[in-house]
Amino acid sequence: MRLLPIAAAAILGCALLPLPSGAAEGLIPLEDFFRNPEKSGFQISPLGNYLSFLKPWGRRMNIHVRKVGEEGETRVTSAKDRDIPAYFWKGESRLVYLQDHGGDENFRLYSVNVDGTGERDLTPFENVRVSVVDPLEEDDDEMLIGMNRRDPRLFDVYRLNLGTGELTLVEENPGDISGWMTDHEGRLRVAVRSDGVNSSLLYRDREEEPFRTLLTTDFRETVAPLFFTFDNRKLYVTSNLGRNTMGIFIFDPATATHETMLFDHPEVDVTALFRSRKRKVITGTGYTTDRFRYHFFDSDRENLQKDLESRLQGYEVTVTSMSRDERRVLAHAGSDRTRGSYWYFDRETKDFRKLADLTPWLPEREMASMTPVSYAARDGLVIHGYLTLPAEGPGKGLPAVVLPHGGPWARDDWGFDPEVQFLANRGLAVLQMNFRGSTGYGRTFWEAGFKQWGRAMQDDISDGVLWLMGRGIADPSRIGIYGGSYGGYAVLAGLAFTPELYACGVDYVGVSSLFTLLETIPPYWELGRQMLYEKIGHPEKEKELLRAASPLFSASRIAAPLLVAQGANDPRVKKAESDQIVEALRKRGVYVEYMVKENEGHGFRNEENRFEFYRAMERFFGRHLGSRAE
Repeated sequence: MRLLPIAAAAILGCALLPLPSGAAEGLIPLEDFFRNPEKSGFQISPLGNYLSFLKPWGRRMNIHVRKVGEEGETRVTSAKDRDIPAYFWKGESRLVYLQDHGGDENFRLYSVNVDGTGERDLTPFENVRVSVVDPLEEDDDEMLIGMNRRDPRLFDVYRLNLGTGELTLVEENPGDISGWMTDHEGRLRVAVRSDGVNSSLLYRDREEEPFRTLLTTDFRETVAPLFFTFDNRKLYVTSNLGRNTMGIFIFDPATATHETMLFDHPEVDVTALFRSRKRKVITGTGYTTDRFRYHFFDSDRENLQKDLESRLQGYEVTVTSMSRDERRVLAHAGSDRTRGSYWYFDRETKDFRKLADLTPWLPEREMASMTPVSYAARDGLVIHGYLTLPAEGPGKGLPAVVLPHGGPWARDDWGFDPEVQFLANRGLAVLQMNFRGSTGYGRTFWEAGFKQWGRAMQDDISDGVLWLMGRGIADPSRIGIYGGSYGGYAVLAGLAFTPELYACGVDYVGVSSLFTLLETIPPYWELGRQMLYEKIGHPEKEKELLRAASPLFSASRIAAPLLVAQGANDPRVKKAESDQIVEALRKRGVYVEYMVKENEGHGFRNEENRFEFYRAMERFFGRHLGSRAE
């Protein structure tokens, strides 16, 4: 780990705002926003006898287990270098988890017994990435995994015996399969083939048969399989075939047609579908407008939701885990002003109790409200987003930060965001926007972002800044921009293409050149290369487009102070992306702070690294925007 020094020449001539007097008064300690939760990730074992959760040990999130109804707990993992990011139960006596090394995203699969014994690396292979194809919930001893062990670009499917560690090849990837799916018996019967632009849905009646193609679509149209109907004959899919928004359909492989539409929404995509494995019924779906909304098909599941919401009024309630018999339920209750709490509910005995607050040290009453907003872009397109103002103060003439999301094929949602709350607590107005190209708003809105990096997508962000100014919320001389990944690209693009808007920027694992981004994609993204060219631009055929959209080639226009943070092991946005923009700016004497973490990848997972980064950000915005700082 190191904090690279700031060139002395970069400091000369840089205007620094004095920190406000009494700046620390009423501030919540920075660490309280970014420290690991007290407990999180609660799950219940299949038979409902045990609760599992993640809890810090040695500053790393490790799996702990306790018996239902008892207070004592057992730590079952001993991760020291990195948090455990994901885990699940395999039977009543074993847990399985994923972990990478230093942020390289080459995840390995591990297992451990419920009493903490027998910890085992099930995939001890270097430079190999593991994915879970089917955990085989009804089989305690086996699961299906994908690995790119044979070819780093492709994932073959293996059956893994958790007891012996034996791996049996189920299906070798012929070179163009981007996804696999099983039926309810764990048989591999669906695959998605891609040539980079066109996708084909493949199907077979039995695992012993070859796959046959059901239909082929351009990547702009999607028929994505979710799971089989309970008789294993048809598929539930989310689809925008011949329409703008994604809806939920039953798809008949015999005729290769959409048979029945279960649910859609006229304005936003619907991609979630919930089921009861025990009762073999579809229970509901959900979609996000300004907030997440449920739509239920099943009265039992709807009644459960109503019961939980009546007990946890004022919070967004999500069922996170159920025992196999669906009697014991775990739920999370949160909002825009709290990371929330986990609750246990026994549907038979009506035993209802809190398991843990995730961050009890953050007072909900002192957090800021996240308000859904919208504004018109310069071409009239409506952009939706969220505005968070400091909990106290006039709400006018504020220093402000615009916070474009990563992806860019993703979206921001309503809910608790520690970065947003931290910035608001420091006296900053925060605007998040779902610029064109963001997902969830239908195909037309998504496609409007194709080949618009640094152009219309960036204009949507700039128009958000103008909206803040026009409403008197932001002080025009004290507006910064901060983002990660694509958001980091948007920071550099904002400083380069609209330097008049921003007083400073913070680029977190962001892209500086579209050429080098496309040259260095991870090998397992190779099947999507042509699709990336369609979305971003072709490095040979559209050189001028990519050059004009790459901040590196407009670095001479960047004058505002910049903070850059980068993980040395980032497989998506290589460290060279940050190195090259920092070097270009320092040569010109632009004020640049550069933080590199040798044990991180695409974002900082380790707690101490997060503290250091956000402390640097706090100082940076305090000096250049006049926001409050400890």
